[in-house]
Order: sequence, then structure tokens, then C-alpha cells
Amino acid sequence: MTDDPYASLGLTKTATADEIKKAYRKIARTSHPDLNPDDPKAEARFKAASNAYDLLKDPETRAKFDRGEIDASGAERRERQFYRDYAESPRNPYRSGQRFDDAEGFEGFGDTSDIFGDFLRQARQGGAGRSQHGFRAAGPDMRFSLEVPFLDAANGGKTRITLPDGSGLEVTIPEGTAEGQTIRLRGKGGPGFGGGPAGDALVTLSIRPHPVFRREGNDIVITLPITLDEAILGAKVPAPTITGSVNLTVPKGASSGQILRLRGRGVKPAGGGAKGDQRVELRIVSPPQIDDALAAFMEDWRKTHSYDPRKGMAT
Repeated sequence: MTDDPYASLGLTKTATADEIKKAYRKIARTSHPDLNPDDPKAEARFKAASNAYDLLKDPETRAKFDRGEIDASGAERRERQFYRDYAESPRNPYRSGQRFDDAEGFEGFGDTSDIFGDFLRQARQGGAGRSQHGFRAAGPDMRFSLEVPFLDAANGGKTRITLPDGSGLEVTIPEGTAEGQTIRLRGKGGPGFGGGPAGDALVTLSIRPHPVFRREGNDIVITLPITLDEAILGAKVPAPTITGSVNLTVPKGASSGQILRLRGRGVKPAGGGAKGDQRVELRIVSPPQIDDALAAFMEDWRKTHSYDPRKGMAT
């Protein structure tokens, strides 16, 4: 993998978040292994772009990379630390002048609104929240980020995440999951203190772009290539949807940019309600080679059937 994720996407460090997403989608549409099954170079481009997008899509991770704190794989670049640096740090509880102040917190430690501050306040309140043998408090919530495939977000599914202690946790992806949605898993966070309940796991979801589908609200949008004869004569053609392929009727005389609608083939809202639609934008694709017969036919046709689709556009 290249040391420059920006280069993998054909960008520079000045690229915006929107430019990063567009660059990844462009490479995914042209180099996805499903679309290029016999092209190892295309697969390598797609993998490099995917790794780059994983690193740069999160503003915090991107900032760490730009500052040199992590490398292109996301691994930390550890700084050398000397004993003297730590000894003089305000984080050192044994630093000269550090003192415990009336059970409100440690002077120099700043805000005591963390779990230890809660313990100390409980002690001052005469043992409220204490168990028989000590303090009792709920464990801390733990936050995770999880990228899910586009179709899993649209249709729902299950996946697993690995916790810092190496254990696995199954996560149910609700149907209609949106970008940035957070799932709360009760009791799956940090362990409680003094017999208190465990905290929760908060999993924030991001959705990997798809090479074919894109989501706008609860609608799914695709661009569907059709041939010249299908556009002129009309046809029934297969069209992909998030739940499988369906036959779509292309009307006679269809034009590039024309939108056809498949009712109820979109995404079901996470809060319930009717599914959105799928909008299909037609794109006429000329034959890869224009043979003499087709050229001669079009020349004869143009002599008697010419028309100007740009009429009225002149300024």
C-alpha cells in the first residue's frame, strides 16, 4: 500500500471531504473487482482506494495522519518519551506540589466530572451509592466506529466488532440505517465498579459507498446504461435494485437523462413508514464500433428525419 492515501485517490492534502468521497466513488465504479473480474490491476487500485478512504473519511483520523501521528495503515507512530518529560507533566500524581483537596479532586487535575470525581462526591454525601464493601457505580460507556456495506445498511444485517480486550460483539444493523447513526448496546460497555452495572457500547455507523447505488433521502438512485435500439424501439431490460434484479420497461423514444421510477424499491425509514422509491436515470450508450451498415442507415435516415434537440438553447 502506498504511503500517501491522497495519491491513491488522485488527490492532494488540500482535498475537501466531498472531493475525497467523490474520488473514492469514481474509482469504485471503474475498478471494483465485481466489474473487472480478470483485471488484477483494477483490483489493486480498488483496494488502495478503499484503504485510503477508510483513513481519510474520518476527520479525526485524517488530522492524525496529516500531523504524522499515524501512518497510512492507521498504525500509531509512537513518540519517544523521557522520564523527565513525564516527571514534570501535570499528569504525574507524584509531582511536587500535587495535593488532595477536600475530596473534590486532585489539584492540578482539572475537571473532576469523571468517574473518580463521582466516587469522591458519593463519599462526601455519606455513602450514597455505596455497596457494603465500597463504592458502587455504573461502568463507563464505550464508543466504537463501524463501517458497514451499503446493502447491509439499506436492508439490515448482522456483523461483529472486536473489542479492545479481544472479545467479539455482534451488532445488528437496522434496516434503513443512515450515515452517522449510533446504535446503543445496553450493558456492553465497561464493567461496573463495586458491583455496579456495566456501561453501554455506543456504535456509530458509517456507510461504505456502493459502485452502483447511491441514497438520496429514502430513495435509491442508479444510472442505467441502455443501447441505441432499446432507446428508440423500447425494451424490457434488467435493472439492479437493493433486493435483486427486476425487469424495467424502457419506453419508445427514451432519452439519456430520462428518469424512470420503481415504486417502493427504496429504503425503509429507520423510524418506520413506507419505503422510498428507486429512481433510474437512463444513459444511452453507443455501440463500441460503428459499422458501415449502421452509418449508412443513419445517413439515409437523417436526410428525411433530421431534427434539432438543441433548438431554443441559443442565446
